[in-house]
Amino acid sequence: WGSVVVSLLFWGFANQITTVDEAKTFYPLFGLGANVALIFSGRAVKYFSQVRASLPPGVDGWGVSLRGMMTMVVIGGLFVAGTYAFLAKQQAAIVAAGEAAAGGAPKKKKAKAHMGVGESFTFLAKSPYIRDLATLVVAYGISINLVEVTWKSKIKAQFPNPNDYSAFMGDFSTATGVATFLMMIASRYIFRRFGWGGAAIITPTVLLVTGVAFFALVLSGNTFAPGLAKLGLTPLMAAVLVGAAQNVFSKSAKYSLFDPCKEMAYIPLDPEVQLKGKAAIDVVCNPLGKSGGSAVQQVLILAFGSLAASTPYLGVVLLACVVAWLKAAKSLDGQFTALQKDQQLAKLAEAKSAGGGGGLGTSPGGGAGSPPLKKFKFVSSVNAAGFLEGRYVPLAEGEAVTASMDVVEATSPEDAASRA
Repeated sequence: WGSVVVSLLFWGFANQITTVDEAKTFYPLFGLGANVALIFSGRAVKYFSQVRASLPPGVDGWGVSLRGMMTMVVIGGLFVAGTYAFLAKQQAAIVAAGEAAAGGAPKKKKAKAHMGVGESFTFLAKSPYIRDLATLVVAYGISINLVEVTWKSKIKAQFPNPNDYSAFMGDFSTATGVATFLMMIASRYIFRRFGWGGAAIITPTVLLVTGVAFFALVLSGNTFAPGLAKLGLTPLMAAVLVGAAQNVFSKSAKYSLFDPCKEMAYIPLDPEVQLKGKAAIDVVCNPLGKSGGSAVQQVLILAFGSLAASTPYLGVVLLACVVAWLKAAKSLDGQFTALQKDQQLAKLAEAKSAGGGGGLGTSPGGGAGSPPLKKFKFVSSVNAAGFLEGRYVPLAEGEAVTASMDVVEATSPEDAASRA
C-alpha cells in the first residue's frame, strides 16, 4: 500500500502542481524528507515493540503495540488527507486564475502512451537501449527479492516473538533511512566524479558483494561458528545482521543511485521513445522484476522441498542476475554517452550557428593571424542542477589519447564542437 498507492498518488499530485524549475529544487528534498521520516518511524516501531516489557502479566503486549502503531498510521493518514485538501484547494484557485488570464481556453493535456503487454514486449525487443534499461529493472527486482525472502526467514528463526521481530525491523528501518539520507548527499559527488556509468554499477556491485557474504553465512555458517562465538554471535544471528546490512546498503544505493540513473537514462531519448519506453517498462518489467524472484523461489522450493534446500541455487540465480545487470549497465552506458554527446553537440552547433557561424568555414590552418590549433576532448559531467551536460575541454599536456576518446583539433571549445 505504501509503495504502490501512497507513493503513486503523492508523485502524481506532485507532478501536477510542480513546475520543472521547482522540481529541480524540491524533488531531492522530498526524497530526503521521506528518508528522515523513515528514521523516526523506525524508532516509533521499536518503542511500541518494547512496550510489552512494562505491561503486567496477562496483557496482550503485541495487541497493545499494534494498536499504538495503527493509531499513528491513522493520525498520519488524516494529516496527509488534510494537507492534500489544502493544497488541492490552493491549486484549484491558481488554475482558475490562469485560465481566466488566458481567456478561459482549456489547456490541452499531453497524450500518454498506453501499451498493452504484447505491444510492450514488441517495443522492448526492437530497442537495444530500452532492452538494456529493462534488464536493469528486472534484475534489481529479482535480485533483491531472492535475498530478502531468505533473509526474512532467518529473522523469523532468530526472533520468533512478534515484538522482538517488530523491534528488529524498526532498527532496520531506521538504519535504512540513515544510510539512504547519507547516500543521497553523496550521490551528487558520485555522479560528478564517476559519471553515469560509475554510478550505475554501484548498486549491483553492492548487492553482489553483500549477497555473497550473506549466502556464505547461510550455507556454511558452522564453518565460521568458532570465530563468530568469540564475537558473541551465532551463525544464525550473523546471517541476520549481514542480511540486514545487505538490504540497508542495497536499498540505499537503489534510492540514491539506481533510481536517478534509471530516470536519467530517459533524458537523451526523443519524446516518443521516452513515452513508449516508460510504458513498456511499467507494463512488463516492474511486475516481472517484483514477481520474478518469487516465481524462481517457488519453482526451486517445489523442486527441492524447502527454502533451506534451495538456498544454494538461489545464490547461483542471484549471481546470474547481477552479471546480466552489470553487462546491461555497461552496454547502456556506452549508448547513453553516445546519445548525450550527440544531443550536446547539436546544442553547441545550434548555438554557434545562431551566433553567425563564427568561423565554421575556416580551414584547419586558419591562415596567418589565426589562433593556433589545440587538441580538445569531449567529456560529460553532472552540472550543479543535477543534469548531465557535455562539452569539449582542452587535452591536458602529456595526456595519452586512447581509442575511446573523442579528440578534435580546433582553436576553441566551440570550434571543436563545430568540427566534430
